[in-house]
Formats: sequence, structure tokens, C-alpha cells
Amino acid sequence: MVRDGYYYGVVFVAASLFIFWLAGPFWALPPLLLAAFFLWFFRDPEREISQRSGAVVSPADGLVTHVGPIEQDGVCWLRISIFLNVFNVHVNRSPIAGVITNVKYRKGKFQNAMGAACADENEQNIITIEGEGQRLVFKQIAGLLARRIVFTKEVGDRVSRGERVGMIKFGSRTDVLMNASAAIQVKVGDHVKGGSSVLAYINSESQLATVGAAGVTQGAT
Repeated sequence: MVRDGYYYGVVFVAASLFIFWLAGPFWALPPLLLAAFFLWFFRDPEREISQRSGAVVSPADGLVTHVGPIEQDGVCWLRISIFLNVFNVHVNRSPIAGVITNVKYRKGKFQNAMGAACADENEQNIITIEGEGQRLVFKQIAGLLARRIVFTKEVGDRVSRGERVGMIKFGSRTDVLMNASAAIQVKVGDHVKGGSSVLAYINSESQLATVGAAGVTQGAT
């Protein structure tokens, strides 16, 4: 569990006990339920990380809402967007192994994370990772409820594929931007799990092996 869960849980348990003493059990129930919710929300399950060369794993649990090419700053990228609702695990993980070469926090709005405009207009943290001969951009994007983006690494840090790197509190979105030639493994509507679901392969050998074995790329389960 993320330690924030204990902070929230202790506060609401204490509030529940105080209200119980002051007003009785009926009024003490809501803060007790909130304590249980926060302890559950900040869960941090272990995941089995793919060790296959070139695998790009999901940075978060959630629903795939966009898969396709975009142009940003004159560069053509393949973007995969993942929407996290309030019931998803909100711990974020590194999509690939490599070195963090840039971290840029950008203030912005708190629009619905399902909307197309939020990718450019919402508060977000933009992380660039270089590894396995590739450059990948990972975005933590705030949503309607999210008011705090947490990133625990710094420029120059080396991360492993699937390593925990932070979280976004409550509803939010993550975007992964990678080389446009990547072999996609998911489609819109798929539910993915942070660290364990493979979004794409960015290694040419892995791409050929995937297409050769199946004829087409396969969606996540």
C-alpha cells in the first residue's frame, strides 16, 4: 500500500472515533467508510513484469481510450492513452527500462480526462525516458478529481521496466508516446494493468516475432 493510504485512513478512523464518542455510532459510520475507501484506493499490488526485449508495459491500470498517430513538436509519435477511474490502482510504473532524461511539470486545467483536449490543456507531468535504443515520453495527466501528481524520480535516474515511479491521486489519465513504427498490442476498449500488460513492442526483432507468430498484433487481456 502507498503510505498516503495510512495517513488518510488514520485521520478518518480518528474522526470516526471522535464522532462516535460525541454523537453515537450512526454518525460515526460515514468517516469509517471513508477510511476503508482510502485504504483500498491506495493499494499497491505486486505485478509480473514482462522481460521480453522491446516490451512497452502499461504505466497504469485503466481503460485504453486512444491508440493512434499524433504529431507533437514536429515529431510523429504513436500515442496510447489510458483512462484511470477512481476505482483503478493509481500507482504509476515506468513503461520501459532506461534513463530519465527530462521531467517537465506543466500547470493546467482539470478537465475530464476522457476528453481529447485534456492531453494538451490539463495539469500534467511529462517524462522522457531513453532506453533500448529508443526515446519514449510518458505523461501523467490530471483529471476532474485529481489534484496532485506525484513523481518520485529525477533526471538522470535509471529505471527498470515496470518500476514504480509515482502516482496520480484519484481520476486521471496517462499517455505513452513512442516511435510510430512500434507494434501495437492493444486496442481502444481494452482494460490494462500497470506493469503487467504489454502495450507495444519497440524492438524490431520483437515486432517481427509478434507479427510472424500471430499474423496481427494482439490486444491485452
